[in-house]
Amino acid sequence: MKAVAPLAVIALATALVVALPGRAKAAPELCSSSSHAALAARISRGIEAARHGRESFVAVEVDDPGAGIVCRLDSGTHFDSASVVKVTILGTLLRDAQAAHRSLTSRERALAWAMITRSDNDAASALWDEDGHVRLQRFLNAAGMTETVLGPDGAWGLTRITATDETKLLWLLLDPNRVLDTSSRHYELALMADVIPSQRWGVPAGAPRSLVVHVKNGWLPLSPFGWRINSIGGFTGHGQKYSIVVLTEDNPTMAYGVSTVERIAEAVNRDLNPGAVARVPAAVIPVAQQVPDETLP
Repeated sequence: MKAVAPLAVIALATALVVALPGRAKAAPELCSSSSHAALAARISRGIEAARHGRESFVAVEVDDPGAGIVCRLDSGTHFDSASVVKVTILGTLLRDAQAAHRSLTSRERALAWAMITRSDNDAASALWDEDGHVRLQRFLNAAGMTETVLGPDGAWGLTRITATDETKLLWLLLDPNRVLDTSSRHYELALMADVIPSQRWGVPAGAPRSLVVHVKNGWLPLSPFGWRINSIGGFTGHGQKYSIVVLTEDNPTMAYGVSTVERIAEAVNRDLNPGAVARVPAAVIPVAQQVPDETLP
């Protein structure tokens, strides 16, 4: 019998594996680390388990320099921002004030507080208009947020964002840099740490209560692709500093999307903080609160 060439054997074996029911190639790990490979693999499995069977389409990016962990899942895919863009709006205002060597006015501080801590939309629209597209784009350029596309006219909630760019934004606040000075960074982080309890769902889920969570969420139903439920956050304290971004769409309800985000966040937070006793619980969103946080123009 004629011998089969080695390459032909490999090709035949590969074809048989593909053809077998229930068999598939192993997916690449979502998380990587040069120093904590086992931890990275565990978080990867946790994220996959958390999103298994969910209708939501999800993008995730996690960055923990202290643990040497980076996780990415569809992190370059674009999503409508909803209210998470408010962090960018305030960042632009603060950078502009820095350039003019001035402090924020009392009016600007009042608007910034309402926009971040209560997700007030009138305040966001006022500051979006005050910033203007030119200064907003200038901030994005300085921040290296090259994948973000500003919403048209006054539709700030339709800004197109990626998990990668939102991670860059969070680290502008968490680490010293040339874009935002220390005072500006600390001011915005303080507002994000003071978000009202009813809006502190999402990426805080599963985090130790000993850490400070700086969070901003967005929730918007829009055809097609259902509810957009987005959550971005930085975690600081006790020598730790890391970020989590989860962006979602195709959610049938607000509560469903929040649950998807929190399942993923819990998996990440628990593995990054083993042994923590008191943790942030998953949120319960009352039906009365499951309404859009903005009205598009």
